[in-house]
Amino acid sequence: MLPHTSTSGIGIYLHIPFCKQACHYCNFHFSTQLSGKQDFIEALLREISLRKEDAANRKIRSVYLGGGTPSLLDKQSLQRIFSCLENTFDILPGAEITLEANPDDIYPEMLETWRQVSINRLSIGIQTFQDHALRAMNRAHTALEAKRAMDLLEAAGFDRYTADLIYGIPGVSDEQWLEDIGELLSRKIPHLSAYCLTVEEHTALAHFVKKGRLAPVEEEQALRQFEILLDTMEAAGYIHYEISNFARPGNEAQHNSAYWLGREYLGFGPSAHSFQGKRRYWNLPHNASYTRNLLSGLLPGRESEMLTPNQQYNEYVLTRLRTCWGCSAEDMAEPYRSHFLLEVARWMPEMVMETKGIYTLTRKGKIIADAITSDLFVVD
Repeated sequence: MLPHTSTSGIGIYLHIPFCKQACHYCNFHFSTQLSGKQDFIEALLREISLRKEDAANRKIRSVYLGGGTPSLLDKQSLQRIFSCLENTFDILPGAEITLEANPDDIYPEMLETWRQVSINRLSIGIQTFQDHALRAMNRAHTALEAKRAMDLLEAAGFDRYTADLIYGIPGVSDEQWLEDIGELLSRKIPHLSAYCLTVEEHTALAHFVKKGRLAPVEEEQALRQFEILLDTMEAAGYIHYEISNFARPGNEAQHNSAYWLGREYLGFGPSAHSFQGKRRYWNLPHNASYTRNLLSGLLPGRESEMLTPNQQYNEYVLTRLRTCWGCSAEDMAEPYRSHFLLEVARWMPEMVMETKGIYTLTRKGKIIADAITSDLFVVD
């Protein structure tokens, strides 16, 4: 079943590019220099106002504050951001409004603040409950703080939330990985996102692995822990609706699901991407120039691209095959339909299955999803 997202509405993403400290594995755009935060807020408000026409006559079905660490924002900044959003755009009643939060930023006063400014869903960056792994990744919180944050969520009745976990971490055993999953399942968490640790170029993790200071990610361990995840979440009754995401029925992420389903969204803040039909554009990832331009009355520097028919087909396969909603040959024009049907047949029925014209990954197929997807692409 498709998630209950409006096909006419669009999503909004706000990139908050500040963190207390740099996680060793992260390659997102952020800064640990917090002195420019207030000027950034002014710039963000101006970008929102200047781009009002980007969503002319459109409803906003979701708002997502990501980063970076949006939970670093104080009450006044959040109030100003949401006041500006509400005065600029037509936000649907009951729209999903998500804020990414680190466990060490969660305490009763902030939970109340987030509720007051209309945030109705939290995404908690736990990653693991193993303290030695948190230290190795340079996370700002401890396992005890993560558990305390979950206790506070439950006590406050904040029942719409998700948590992030990372598997394949060197030094985290299969038994400890099961403990991590079990800690969240014991709390009947409505949604879980789980990602394989990836050594990205130009990160501290990549440098430390290259120098031998940290162990590399072992593919066999990562695959084994992914299968443990699949078994455990399925046994607990969760829907595996996207490669990295599991939800109790009715708790699928509306904002992210819209992305996988190819729906439009607007991004605000440095490095934030926007997608409108066949066009994608993004703000340059530079805080100082972003702030300087907007405080001078100019839009931030950006780049853009028009997707070719080949790119549109490849992106459809890339995003949809990752989900339980799958790919439909009827959605594809020729010659892409014929190409897809020819190439996907080689993976059936062991890795890809077909049900009433919808093609989805099997359990085995999920393990090698990237290889299957790239094999279905059209190469220019």
